[in-house]
Amino acid sequence: MDALETRRAQWAERESNARTYARGIDRVISRGELVRVYDSAGREYLDCLACAGALPLGHNHPFIQERVAAYLNSGQLQQALDIATPAKLDFIEQLFQALPAAFAERAKVQFCGPSGSDAVEAALKLFKTATGRRSVLAFQGAYHGMTMGSLGMMGNLGPKQAVNGYPAEIQFLPFPYAYRSPFGADAAETERLSLAYLENLLSDPESGVTKPAMLLVEPIQGEGGCIPASAEWLRGLREITARHDVPLVMDEVQSGFGRSGDMFAHEWAGIVPDAIIMSKAVGGGYPLALIAYHEKYDRWTPGAHAGTFRGNQIALVSGAAALEYLRRPGSLEQVRAVGLRLRQRLQALQARYACIGEVRGRGLMLGVELIDPNGQPDAMGRPPANSELAKALKRACLERGLILESGGRHGAVMRFLPPLILTPDDADLIAQRFEAALDSLWPAAPAAQSAPAAMAL
Repeated sequence: MDALETRRAQWAERESNARTYARGIDRVISRGELVRVYDSAGREYLDCLACAGALPLGHNHPFIQERVAAYLNSGQLQQALDIATPAKLDFIEQLFQALPAAFAERAKVQFCGPSGSDAVEAALKLFKTATGRRSVLAFQGAYHGMTMGSLGMMGNLGPKQAVNGYPAEIQFLPFPYAYRSPFGADAAETERLSLAYLENLLSDPESGVTKPAMLLVEPIQGEGGCIPASAEWLRGLREITARHDVPLVMDEVQSGFGRSGDMFAHEWAGIVPDAIIMSKAVGGGYPLALIAYHEKYDRWTPGAHAGTFRGNQIALVSGAAALEYLRRPGSLEQVRAVGLRLRQRLQALQARYACIGEVRGRGLMLGVELIDPNGQPDAMGRPPANSELAKALKRACLERGLILESGGRHGAVMRFLPPLILTPDDADLIAQRFEAALDSLWPAAPAAQSAPAAMAL
Protein backbone atom coordinates (compact mmCIF):
# COMPACT_ATOMS: atom_id res chain seq x y z
CA MET A 1 0.00 0.00 0.00
CA ASP A 2 1.47 3.37 -1.04
CA ALA A 3 1.53 6.43 1.21
CA LEU A 4 -1.67 7.94 -0.25
CA GLU A 5 -3.55 4.67 0.18
CA THR A 6 -2.39 4.51 3.78
CA ARG A 7 -3.70 8.01 4.42
CA ARG A 8 -6.98 7.17 2.67
CA ALA A 9 -7.54 4.19 4.92
CA GLN A 10 -6.62 6.25 7.98
CA TRP A 11 -8.91 9.18 7.29
CA ALA A 12 -11.79 7.11 5.93
CA GLU A 13 -12.48 6.12 9.52
CA ARG A 14 -13.07 9.79 10.36
CA GLU A 15 -15.56 10.39 7.56
CA SER A 16 -19.32 10.12 7.89
CA ASN A 17 -21.23 6.90 7.47
CA ALA A 18 -23.17 8.75 4.76
CA ARG A 19 -20.30 8.31 2.29
CA THR A 20 -21.47 6.62 -0.90
CA TYR A 21 -19.18 6.48 -3.91
CA ALA A 22 -16.04 6.15 -1.79
CA ARG A 23 -17.28 2.82 -0.50
CA GLY A 24 -17.23 1.19 -3.92
CA ILE A 25 -14.29 3.13 -5.34
CA ASP A 26 -11.87 2.49 -2.51
CA ARG A 27 -8.87 4.00 -4.25
CA VAL A 28 -7.09 7.35 -4.20
CA ILE A 29 -7.90 8.78 -7.61
CA SER A 30 -4.99 11.12 -8.07
CA ARG A 31 -5.35 12.49 -11.59
CA GLY A 32 -7.64 12.53 -14.60
CA GLU A 33 -7.43 13.12 -18.31
CA LEU A 34 -10.67 13.36 -20.28
CA VAL A 35 -12.36 9.93 -20.09
CA ARG A 36 -9.59 8.32 -18.04
CA VAL A 37 -8.57 8.61 -14.41
CA TYR A 38 -5.58 7.15 -12.58
CA ASP A 39 -5.16 6.03 -9.01
CA SER A 40 -2.15 6.63 -6.78
CA ALA A 41 -0.57 3.39 -7.98
CA GLY A 42 -0.82 4.52 -11.61
CA ARG A 43 -3.66 2.18 -12.59
CA GLU A 44 -5.90 3.46 -15.39
CA TYR A 45 -9.71 3.48 -15.29
CA LEU A 46 -12.32 4.42 -17.86
CA ASP A 47 -14.66 6.75 -15.98
CA CYS A 48 -18.32 5.97 -16.68
CA LEU A 49 -19.44 7.96 -13.66
CA ALA A 50 -18.05 11.41 -14.59
CA CYS A 51 -19.00 12.83 -11.18
CA ALA A 52 -22.60 11.63 -11.65
CA GLY A 53 -22.67 13.37 -15.03
CA ALA A 54 -21.26 16.69 -13.82
CA LEU A 55 -18.16 16.45 -16.05
CA PRO A 56 -19.58 16.76 -19.57
CA LEU A 57 -16.16 17.13 -21.18
CA GLY A 58 -14.38 14.79 -18.81
CA HIS A 59 -11.43 15.51 -16.57
CA ASN A 60 -9.21 18.53 -17.21
CA HIS A 61 -10.41 19.22 -20.72
CA PRO A 62 -8.14 21.93 -22.17
CA PHE A 63 -11.09 23.93 -23.54
CA ILE A 64 -12.32 24.47 -19.99
CA GLN A 65 -8.96 24.49 -18.21
CA GLU A 66 -7.62 27.31 -20.36
CA ARG A 67 -10.66 29.50 -19.68
CA VAL A 68 -10.53 28.86 -15.94
CA ALA A 69 -6.77 29.46 -15.73
CA ALA A 70 -7.09 32.72 -17.64
CA TYR A 71 -9.90 33.83 -15.36
CA LEU A 72 -7.96 33.05 -12.18
CA ASN A 73 -5.10 35.19 -13.47
CA SER A 74 -7.33 38.05 -14.65
CA GLY A 75 -7.92 39.84 -11.37
CA GLN A 76 -11.69 39.47 -11.66
CA LEU A 77 -13.87 38.69 -8.66
CA GLN A 78 -13.71 35.29 -7.00
CA GLN A 79 -17.23 35.58 -5.55
CA ALA A 80 -19.93 38.15 -6.28
CA LEU A 81 -23.26 36.99 -4.80
CA ASP A 82 -25.77 37.83 -7.58
CA ILE A 83 -24.06 41.06 -8.70
CA ALA A 84 -23.41 41.44 -12.43
CA THR A 85 -19.89 40.49 -13.55
CA PRO A 86 -18.35 39.80 -16.97
CA ALA A 87 -18.34 36.08 -16.14
CA LYS A 88 -22.03 36.12 -15.28
CA LEU A 89 -23.00 38.04 -18.42
CA ASP A 90 -20.98 35.68 -20.62
CA PHE A 91 -22.63 32.67 -19.02
CA ILE A 92 -26.16 34.01 -19.37
CA GLU A 93 -25.55 34.70 -23.07
CA GLN A 94 -24.31 31.13 -23.61
CA LEU A 95 -27.19 29.70 -21.58
CA PHE A 96 -29.89 31.49 -23.53
CA GLN A 97 -28.36 30.31 -26.79
CA ALA A 98 -28.43 26.73 -25.47
CA LEU A 99 -32.01 26.85 -24.17
CA PRO A 100 -34.75 25.76 -26.62
CA ALA A 101 -35.72 28.86 -28.61
CA ALA A 102 -39.44 28.68 -27.86
CA PHE A 103 -38.68 28.46 -24.15
CA ALA A 104 -35.88 31.05 -24.08
CA GLU A 105 -37.93 33.87 -25.62
CA ARG A 106 -40.06 34.22 -22.47
CA ALA A 107 -37.65 32.77 -19.87
CA LYS A 108 -36.17 34.26 -16.74
CA VAL A 109 -33.35 32.68 -14.75
CA GLN A 110 -32.62 32.38 -11.03
CA PHE A 111 -29.16 31.33 -9.87
CA CYS A 112 -29.36 29.07 -6.85
CA GLY A 113 -26.96 27.54 -4.38
CA PRO A 114 -24.41 25.26 -6.01
CA SER A 115 -26.36 21.97 -5.82
CA GLY A 116 -29.22 20.64 -7.89
CA SER A 117 -31.17 20.13 -4.69
CA ASP A 118 -31.25 23.87 -4.10
CA ALA A 119 -32.59 24.49 -7.60
CA VAL A 120 -35.37 21.98 -6.90
CA GLU A 121 -36.11 23.81 -3.65
CA ALA A 122 -36.27 27.04 -5.63
CA ALA A 123 -38.81 25.54 -8.01
CA LEU A 124 -40.93 24.35 -5.10
CA LYS A 125 -40.95 27.83 -3.57
CA LEU A 126 -41.43 29.65 -6.87
CA PHE A 127 -44.48 27.74 -8.04
CA LYS A 128 -46.15 27.68 -4.64
CA THR A 129 -45.66 31.44 -4.51
CA ALA A 130 -46.82 32.04 -8.08
CA THR A 131 -49.91 29.81 -7.96
CA GLY A 132 -50.92 30.12 -4.33
CA ARG A 133 -51.39 26.35 -4.28
CA ARG A 134 -50.03 23.77 -1.83
CA SER A 135 -49.89 20.34 -3.45
CA VAL A 136 -47.16 19.00 -5.75
CA LEU A 137 -47.13 16.06 -8.14
CA ALA A 138 -44.01 13.93 -8.51
CA PHE A 139 -43.27 10.42 -9.78
CA GLN A 140 -42.37 7.08 -8.31
CA GLY A 141 -38.70 6.37 -8.94
CA ALA A 142 -37.82 10.08 -9.02
CA TYR A 143 -34.60 11.53 -7.64
CA HIS A 144 -34.60 15.27 -6.98
CA GLY A 145 -32.02 15.80 -4.22
CA MET A 146 -31.24 15.44 -0.55
CA THR A 147 -32.53 18.64 1.07
CA MET A 148 -35.89 18.45 2.82
CA GLY A 149 -38.15 19.73 0.06
CA SER A 150 -36.39 17.84 -2.74
CA LEU A 151 -36.12 14.69 -0.62
CA GLY A 152 -39.84 14.86 0.04
CA MET A 153 -40.44 14.68 -3.72
CA MET A 154 -38.09 11.74 -4.20
CA GLY A 155 -39.25 8.19 -4.83
CA ASN A 156 -36.32 6.36 -3.22
CA LEU A 157 -37.37 5.47 0.32
CA GLY A 158 -33.90 4.71 1.69
CA PRO A 159 -32.81 8.27 2.61
CA LYS A 160 -36.36 9.18 3.73
CA GLN A 161 -37.03 6.46 6.28
CA ALA A 162 -35.38 8.03 9.32
CA VAL A 163 -36.48 11.63 8.75
CA ASN A 164 -39.82 13.37 9.07
CA GLY A 165 -41.10 16.88 8.43
CA TYR A 166 -41.32 16.79 4.65
CA PRO A 167 -43.55 19.28 2.84
CA ALA A 168 -47.20 18.23 2.96
CA GLU A 169 -49.40 17.26 0.02
CA ILE A 170 -46.84 15.61 -2.24
CA GLN A 171 -48.60 13.07 -4.45
CA PHE A 172 -46.66 10.37 -6.31
CA LEU A 173 -47.71 9.21 -9.75
CA PRO A 174 -46.71 6.00 -11.59
CA PHE A 175 -43.84 6.60 -14.03
CA PRO A 176 -44.00 4.68 -17.34
CA TYR A 177 -41.33 2.13 -16.39
CA ALA A 178 -42.14 -0.30 -19.17
CA TYR A 179 -39.87 -3.15 -18.10
CA ARG A 180 -41.57 -3.36 -14.70
CA SER A 181 -44.90 -1.74 -15.46
CA PRO A 182 -46.74 -0.39 -12.39
CA PHE A 183 -49.93 -1.47 -14.19
CA GLY A 184 -48.77 -4.93 -15.25
CA ALA A 185 -49.12 -3.87 -18.89
CA ASP A 186 -46.95 -3.57 -21.98
CA ALA A 187 -45.08 -0.38 -22.84
CA ALA A 188 -47.79 1.34 -24.86
CA GLU A 189 -50.54 0.45 -22.40
CA THR A 190 -48.38 1.51 -19.45
CA GLU A 191 -47.98 4.97 -20.97
CA ARG A 192 -51.69 5.23 -21.74
CA LEU A 193 -52.68 4.22 -18.23
CA SER A 194 -50.11 6.57 -16.68
CA LEU A 195 -51.60 9.54 -18.53
CA ALA A 196 -55.16 8.38 -17.79
CA TYR A 197 -54.28 8.21 -14.11
CA LEU A 198 -53.03 11.82 -14.20
CA GLU A 199 -56.06 13.00 -16.17
CA ASN A 200 -58.40 11.41 -13.65
CA LEU A 201 -56.52 12.85 -10.67
CA LEU A 202 -56.74 16.38 -12.06
CA SER A 203 -60.36 16.19 -13.23
CA ASP A 204 -62.02 14.15 -10.48
CA PRO A 205 -63.57 16.56 -7.91
CA GLU A 206 -63.14 13.84 -5.27
CA SER A 207 -59.58 12.77 -6.12
CA GLY A 208 -58.47 13.97 -2.69
CA VAL A 209 -55.72 16.08 -4.28
CA THR A 210 -55.98 19.85 -4.35
CA LYS A 211 -54.98 21.58 -7.55
CA PRO A 212 -51.16 21.27 -7.79
CA ALA A 213 -48.64 24.09 -7.72
CA MET A 214 -46.52 22.08 -10.18
CA LEU A 215 -45.81 18.68 -11.67
CA LEU A 216 -42.12 17.77 -11.37
CA VAL A 217 -40.65 15.15 -13.70
CA GLU A 218 -37.33 13.86 -15.01
CA PRO A 219 -37.52 13.21 -18.78
CA ILE A 220 -35.07 10.38 -18.11
CA GLN A 221 -35.11 9.00 -14.58
CA GLY A 222 -31.44 8.81 -13.61
CA GLU A 223 -30.90 7.40 -10.15
CA GLY A 224 -34.25 5.65 -10.54
CA GLY A 225 -32.69 3.28 -13.07
CA CYS A 226 -31.98 5.25 -16.26
CA ILE A 227 -35.57 5.02 -17.49
CA PRO A 228 -36.35 7.25 -20.49
CA ALA A 229 -39.81 8.66 -21.04
CA SER A 230 -41.02 8.39 -24.62
CA ALA A 231 -41.67 11.46 -26.73
CA GLU A 232 -45.33 10.47 -26.97
CA TRP A 233 -45.72 10.24 -23.20
CA LEU A 234 -44.01 13.60 -22.65
CA ARG A 235 -46.32 15.20 -25.20
CA GLY A 236 -49.32 13.71 -23.40
CA LEU A 237 -48.00 15.02 -20.09
CA ARG A 238 -47.64 18.52 -21.52
CA GLU A 239 -51.12 18.48 -23.06
CA ILE A 240 -52.81 17.40 -19.81
CA THR A 241 -50.92 19.80 -17.54
CA ALA A 242 -51.50 22.73 -19.92
CA ARG A 243 -55.22 21.99 -20.15
CA HIS A 244 -55.52 21.84 -16.36
CA ASP A 245 -53.28 24.88 -15.80
CA VAL A 246 -50.65 22.93 -13.85
CA PRO A 247 -47.06 24.16 -14.33
CA LEU A 248 -44.83 21.46 -15.87
CA VAL A 249 -41.31 21.52 -14.42
CA MET A 250 -38.54 19.49 -16.04
CA ASP A 251 -35.75 18.28 -13.77
CA GLU A 252 -32.85 18.22 -16.25
CA VAL A 253 -30.15 18.18 -13.56
CA GLN A 254 -28.68 14.91 -14.84
CA SER A 255 -30.24 14.56 -18.30
CA GLY A 256 -29.57 18.08 -19.53
CA PHE A 257 -26.80 19.60 -21.65
CA GLY A 258 -26.18 16.91 -24.21
CA ARG A 259 -26.41 13.83 -22.01
CA SER A 260 -29.35 12.37 -23.97
CA GLY A 261 -28.01 13.39 -27.38
CA ASP A 262 -30.20 16.51 -27.35
CA MET A 263 -29.25 19.64 -25.46
CA PHE A 264 -32.19 18.89 -23.14
CA ALA A 265 -33.77 15.47 -22.89
CA HIS A 266 -37.34 16.78 -23.18
CA GLU A 267 -36.61 18.45 -26.52
CA TRP A 268 -37.14 15.31 -28.57
CA ALA A 269 -40.83 15.52 -27.67
CA GLY A 270 -41.12 19.03 -29.11
CA ILE A 271 -42.73 20.40 -25.95
CA VAL A 272 -42.24 23.65 -24.05
CA PRO A 273 -42.27 23.21 -20.25
CA ASP A 274 -42.92 25.97 -17.76
CA ALA A 275 -39.55 25.58 -16.07
CA ILE A 276 -36.24 23.72 -16.42
CA ILE A 277 -34.09 22.83 -13.42
CA MET A 278 -30.35 22.66 -14.18
CA SER A 279 -27.15 21.69 -12.40
CA LYS A 280 -24.33 19.13 -12.84
CA ALA A 281 -23.11 19.57 -16.44
CA VAL A 282 -24.21 23.23 -16.62
CA GLY A 283 -21.15 24.16 -14.53
CA GLY A 284 -18.69 22.35 -16.79
CA GLY A 285 -17.30 20.46 -13.80
CA TYR A 286 -17.67 23.18 -11.18
CA PRO A 287 -20.67 23.57 -8.83
CA LEU A 288 -23.53 25.54 -10.33
CA ALA A 289 -27.32 25.28 -10.22
CA LEU A 290 -30.17 27.37 -11.57
CA ILE A 291 -33.78 27.36 -12.62
CA ALA A 292 -35.15 28.96 -15.78
CA TYR A 293 -38.89 29.55 -15.98
CA HIS A 294 -41.60 31.39 -17.88
CA GLU A 295 -41.67 35.04 -16.94
CA LYS A 296 -45.34 34.94 -15.93
CA TYR A 297 -44.40 32.94 -12.82
CA ASP A 298 -41.86 35.49 -11.58
CA ARG A 299 -43.92 36.48 -8.55
CA TRP A 300 -41.02 36.42 -6.12
CA THR A 301 -40.01 39.45 -4.08
CA PRO A 302 -36.31 40.35 -3.65
CA GLY A 303 -34.56 37.85 -1.41
CA ALA A 304 -37.28 35.19 -1.76
CA HIS A 305 -34.57 32.71 -2.74
CA ALA A 306 -30.96 33.53 -1.99
CA GLY A 307 -27.60 32.00 -1.17
CA THR A 308 -24.00 33.16 -0.80
CA PHE A 309 -22.57 30.94 -3.52
CA ARG A 310 -25.29 31.29 -6.16
CA GLY A 311 -23.65 31.91 -9.49
CA ASN A 312 -20.13 30.91 -8.41
CA GLN A 313 -17.80 32.89 -10.67
CA ILE A 314 -15.42 30.06 -11.60
CA ALA A 315 -18.38 27.80 -12.35
CA LEU A 316 -19.86 30.50 -14.57
CA VAL A 317 -16.62 30.59 -16.57
CA SER A 318 -16.30 26.82 -16.87
CA GLY A 319 -20.02 26.47 -17.56
CA ALA A 320 -19.93 29.03 -20.34
CA ALA A 321 -17.00 27.15 -21.89
CA ALA A 322 -18.81 23.82 -21.67
CA LEU A 323 -21.96 25.27 -23.25
CA GLU A 324 -19.93 26.82 -26.05
CA TYR A 325 -18.21 23.48 -26.69
CA LEU A 326 -21.44 21.46 -26.67
CA ARG A 327 -23.03 23.89 -29.13
CA ARG A 328 -20.26 23.25 -31.66
CA PRO A 329 -21.44 21.59 -34.89
CA GLY A 330 -21.24 17.83 -34.52
CA SER A 331 -20.95 17.69 -30.73
CA LEU A 332 -24.42 16.34 -30.03
CA GLU A 333 -24.31 14.17 -33.14
CA GLN A 334 -21.22 12.51 -31.67
CA VAL A 335 -23.06 11.86 -28.40
CA ARG A 336 -25.91 10.21 -30.28
CA ALA A 337 -23.64 8.13 -32.51
CA VAL A 338 -21.27 6.94 -29.78
CA GLY A 339 -24.18 6.38 -27.39
CA LEU A 340 -25.90 4.20 -29.99
CA ARG A 341 -22.67 2.26 -30.52
CA LEU A 342 -22.28 1.59 -26.79
CA ARG A 343 -25.94 0.67 -26.41
CA GLN A 344 -25.71 -1.79 -29.30
CA ARG A 345 -22.63 -3.39 -27.76
CA LEU A 346 -24.48 -3.77 -24.46
CA GLN A 347 -27.55 -5.16 -26.23
CA ALA A 348 -25.32 -7.76 -27.87
CA LEU A 349 -24.26 -8.83 -24.38
CA GLN A 350 -27.92 -9.04 -23.37
CA ALA A 351 -28.43 -11.69 -26.01
CA ARG A 352 -25.68 -13.81 -24.46
CA TYR A 353 -26.08 -13.24 -20.74
CA ALA A 354 -29.31 -14.35 -19.14
CA CYS A 355 -28.68 -12.04 -16.18
CA ILE A 356 -29.26 -8.90 -18.30
CA GLY A 357 -32.96 -8.09 -18.28
CA GLU A 358 -32.96 -4.84 -20.22
CA VAL A 359 -30.60 -2.34 -21.83
CA ARG A 360 -32.14 1.14 -22.09
CA GLY A 361 -31.46 4.84 -22.24
CA ARG A 362 -30.65 7.61 -24.68
CA GLY A 363 -27.38 9.12 -25.79
CA LEU A 364 -24.73 8.54 -23.15
CA MET A 365 -27.21 7.96 -20.33
CA LEU A 366 -27.57 4.18 -20.43
CA GLY A 367 -28.70 1.54 -17.97
CA VAL A 368 -28.33 -2.24 -17.81
CA GLU A 369 -30.88 -3.88 -15.50
CA LEU A 370 -29.55 -7.06 -13.91
CA ILE A 371 -31.90 -9.89 -13.05
CA ASP A 372 -31.94 -13.37 -11.57
CA PRO A 373 -33.38 -15.40 -14.47
CA ASN A 374 -34.06 -18.30 -12.10
CA GLY A 375 -35.97 -16.26 -9.51
CA GLN A 376 -39.71 -15.97 -9.04
CA PRO A 377 -41.16 -13.79 -11.83
CA ASP A 378 -43.36 -10.81 -11.06
CA ALA A 379 -46.90 -10.30 -12.37
CA MET A 380 -45.53 -9.28 -15.75
CA GLY A 381 -43.34 -12.37 -15.94
CA ARG A 382 -40.17 -10.36 -15.27
CA PRO A 383 -37.48 -12.06 -13.18
CA PRO A 384 -36.49 -10.32 -9.92
CA ALA A 385 -33.82 -7.63 -9.76
CA ASN A 386 -30.34 -8.96 -8.93
CA SER A 387 -28.82 -6.48 -6.51
CA GLU A 388 -26.15 -8.92 -5.29
CA LEU A 389 -24.85 -9.39 -8.80
CA ALA A 390 -24.79 -5.61 -9.28
CA LYS A 391 -22.63 -5.16 -6.17
CA ALA A 392 -20.21 -7.83 -7.30
CA LEU A 393 -20.16 -6.53 -10.86
CA LYS A 394 -19.25 -3.00 -9.76
CA ARG A 395 -16.25 -4.46 -7.96
CA ALA A 396 -15.27 -6.68 -10.88
CA CYS A 397 -15.46 -3.71 -13.24
CA LEU A 398 -13.25 -1.61 -10.96
CA GLU A 399 -10.66 -4.36 -10.86
CA ARG A 400 -10.64 -4.35 -14.68
CA GLY A 401 -10.28 -0.59 -15.02
CA LEU A 402 -13.89 0.49 -15.40
CA ILE A 403 -15.72 2.82 -13.00
CA LEU A 404 -19.48 2.27 -12.94
CA GLU A 405 -22.21 3.06 -10.45
CA SER A 406 -25.49 1.27 -9.84
CA GLY A 407 -28.98 2.61 -9.22
CA GLY A 408 -32.60 1.80 -9.85
CA ARG A 409 -34.89 -0.42 -7.85
CA HIS A 410 -32.87 -2.59 -5.47
CA GLY A 411 -29.68 -1.03 -6.85
CA ALA A 412 -29.72 -3.53 -9.71
CA VAL A 413 -29.17 -1.20 -12.68
CA MET A 414 -25.63 -0.60 -13.89
CA ARG A 415 -25.49 3.00 -15.07
CA PHE A 416 -23.25 4.35 -17.83
CA LEU A 417 -22.65 8.13 -17.62
CA PRO A 418 -19.29 8.68 -19.35
CA PRO A 419 -18.06 12.10 -20.47
CA LEU A 420 -19.78 13.32 -23.62
CA ILE A 421 -16.49 13.39 -25.53
CA LEU A 422 -16.39 9.58 -25.55
CA THR A 423 -14.94 8.16 -28.78
CA PRO A 424 -16.06 5.00 -30.60
CA ASP A 425 -12.85 3.27 -29.49
CA ASP A 426 -13.56 4.27 -25.89
CA ALA A 427 -17.09 2.86 -26.18
CA ASP A 428 -15.74 -0.44 -27.50
CA LEU A 429 -13.21 -0.67 -24.68
CA ILE A 430 -15.89 0.07 -22.07
CA ALA A 431 -18.03 -2.75 -23.48
CA GLN A 432 -15.04 -5.11 -23.51
CA ARG A 433 -14.14 -4.41 -19.89
CA PHE A 434 -17.78 -4.69 -18.84
CA GLU A 435 -18.07 -8.03 -20.61
CA ALA A 436 -14.89 -9.34 -18.99
CA ALA A 437 -16.19 -8.37 -15.55
CA LEU A 438 -19.61 -9.88 -16.24
CA ASP A 439 -18.11 -13.08 -17.59
CA SER A 440 -16.05 -13.52 -14.43
CA LEU A 441 -19.28 -13.69 -12.40
CA TRP A 442 -21.83 -15.11 -14.82
CA PRO A 443 -20.30 -16.84 -17.88
CA ALA A 444 -22.32 -16.51 -21.05
CA ALA A 445 -24.83 -19.33 -21.35
CA PRO A 446 -28.27 -20.06 -22.83
CA ALA A 447 -31.07 -18.31 -20.95
CA ALA A 448 -32.44 -21.60 -19.63
CA GLN A 449 -29.19 -22.56 -17.90
CA SER A 450 -28.94 -22.02 -14.16
CA ALA A 451 -26.53 -19.58 -12.57
CA PRO A 452 -23.07 -21.08 -12.00
CA ALA A 453 -22.83 -22.77 -8.62
CA ALA A 454 -19.41 -21.25 -7.99
CA MET A 455 -20.64 -17.67 -8.38
CA ALA A 456 -19.30 -15.78 -5.35
CA LEU A 457 -21.38 -12.75 -4.41
